[in-house]
Amino acid sequence: MKSPPLHTDSLDCLKGVGPRVLERLNKLGLNCIQDVLFHLPYRYEDRTQIIPIGSLRPATSALIEGEINHAEVTFTRKGKSRRMLLVHMSDGTGSLLLRFFYFNKQQQQALVAGSRLRCFGDVRSGPSSLEIVHPEYSQLNPGETLPVKQALTPVYHTVDGVSQTLLRRLSEQCLALLDNDQLLSEYLSESFFKKHKYYLLKDALRYVHRPPPDADLNLMFNAQHISQIRLIFEELLAQHLSLQTLRNKARNKTARKLNSDNHLLFKFLKSLPFKLTRAQQKVNQSILQDLESGTPMMRLVQGDVGSGKTVVAALACLKAAESKMQAAIMAPTELLAEQHFANFKHWFEPLKIKVVWLSGQIKGKKRQQVLEAIKSGEAQIIVGTHALFQNDVDYHSLALAITDEQHRFGVQQRMSLANKATDHSSTSPQSVSQQQANLAHQLIMTATPIPRSLAMTAYADLDYSVIDELPPGRKPVSTVVIPEQRRDEIMLRIHSACTEG
Repeated sequence: MKSPPLHTDSLDCLKGVGPRVLERLNKLGLNCIQDVLFHLPYRYEDRTQIIPIGSLRPATSALIEGEINHAEVTFTRKGKSRRMLLVHMSDGTGSLLLRFFYFNKQQQQALVAGSRLRCFGDVRSGPSSLEIVHPEYSQLNPGETLPVKQALTPVYHTVDGVSQTLLRRLSEQCLALLDNDQLLSEYLSESFFKKHKYYLLKDALRYVHRPPPDADLNLMFNAQHISQIRLIFEELLAQHLSLQTLRNKARNKTARKLNSDNHLLFKFLKSLPFKLTRAQQKVNQSILQDLESGTPMMRLVQGDVGSGKTVVAALACLKAAESKMQAAIMAPTELLAEQHFANFKHWFEPLKIKVVWLSGQIKGKKRQQVLEAIKSGEAQIIVGTHALFQNDVDYHSLALAITDEQHRFGVQQRMSLANKATDHSSTSPQSVSQQQANLAHQLIMTATPIPRSLAMTAYADLDYSVIDELPPGRKPVSTVVIPEQRRDEIMLRIHSACTEG
C-alpha cells in the first residue's frame, strides 16, 4: 500500500474502498487519511476475553463462545405477526438465546444445531433465559481456536451504509501509516512534551483508537486520559492558529476610513432621554477609533441584557451614515431583527437616515424594491436576518457589518456579510482595485457572559470589549447554573411566570 499525504490523497488508496464506499464515507465527512485518524471512537467494547455463559449478567456486553443446540423460526404473538430466528446455544456453563428479527435464508441455513459460534452483544433478560438480540457473530470450524482481540474495540459515529467493521478496518490501515514519520508532523517542541508528559500525536492517536485491555475506561469515557488530553490540546491549538490566521488576513486587507465630524452622533446623543454610561462611552470610543483606522474592525462587544449594546451599535451605524456609507445589522431571528428595525427607524428617521428591513419572509415586488434601495445606496441602514448575505443582495457601499447574538452565526456566515463590502459608487480603475481589497468593519454583539480566557481562545480573531455597567435604574442580571436534575422544576416555574404574564 502506498503512503499518501494524510490530508490530500483520497481514501480510495485504502484496501476495500471503491467508488460506492468512498461516496458513503464522504457523507460521514471522511475524505482523506487524516479524517479517518481524527474520527475518534465515542465508546469502546471489551472483546479481549471470552466470558462463560454461566457468568453472564443482564445489562452487560460480553464476548462468548458456544455450540448451537437448536434453532427455529417462530412468530411474535403480540400485534402484527413478525418472524424471528431463535438460536439456542450453550457452552457447558450455561445456556443463552440469540434472537434475530432480521435474517436471510443463508443465515437460517448456517445457524443449525452442532455449529459453533463466537458472539458479541448486549446481554438482557428474556422470558425464560438470558438473551442477546442481533449479536455480532462468526462461525468457527471444528477444532478452530480464534485469538481474542489484544485491544479494546472502538465504536465510531457512522451513517447508513458504513459499518463499524469497515471503520475499524480503515482505521487499522491508517494507523499503520503512522509508522512513516513524514506523514504526521509534530509542531510542538520536545521540551514541551517532557514538561507536560504528553504523548506524541501519533502515539495518542494509536492509544485512542486501540486502547489496551487495562485502559481506564472511566477516564476514557470522560475524555480525561492523557492521550485524549493530547488530542484536545492539538485541536485547541489548531483552532487558535486558524483564528489568528483569519485575523492576520483581515488585517492585511483594507477597510473604509470612516472619517466625519460626528455631528449626527452628537445630535443623536442629545435626543436620547438618558446619558451613556461610562462603560458605553469607553466601548464607543474604541469602536470609533477602529472605524477611523482604515484597518478592518473585528470587535466583539459583550454586555448583559439591558446594558445598552443596541445604542452603541446605533452610534457605529451613524458613523457609517455620516461617511456616506452603508451599515447592515444582522440578527438570528425575525423577532429580534424586527425589534432592531423598530428602534433604528425610531431613532434615525428624524435624522433623515433611510432604514430598510430585509428577511426571507419578504417576497416579490416588495423584496425587489428593498434590493434596489440597497444597491442604489438609498438605503443607508439595512436591518435583517440571514437574508442580508444572500447572493441576490448587492450593497452600494457596505462599510459596517453588525452581528447580534454572534453565537448563532458561524465565522463563515459573518465573513459572508463582511465580504459584501464592494463599493459600486465609482467605476474608476483605482476604485475597482480598492473594491477588491476592502472588507467591511465587523461589530459582533452578545449578551452571553464570556470569561476573558475563553474570549482570548474561542474568539482569538476578535478584539474584545465589555459593557460592564448598567444604566441607572436597571436591575442587574443574575446568571446561575441549574443542574439537569432540576429541569422539570425550572420548566414548571417558567410556565407559571408565562401564565401570570
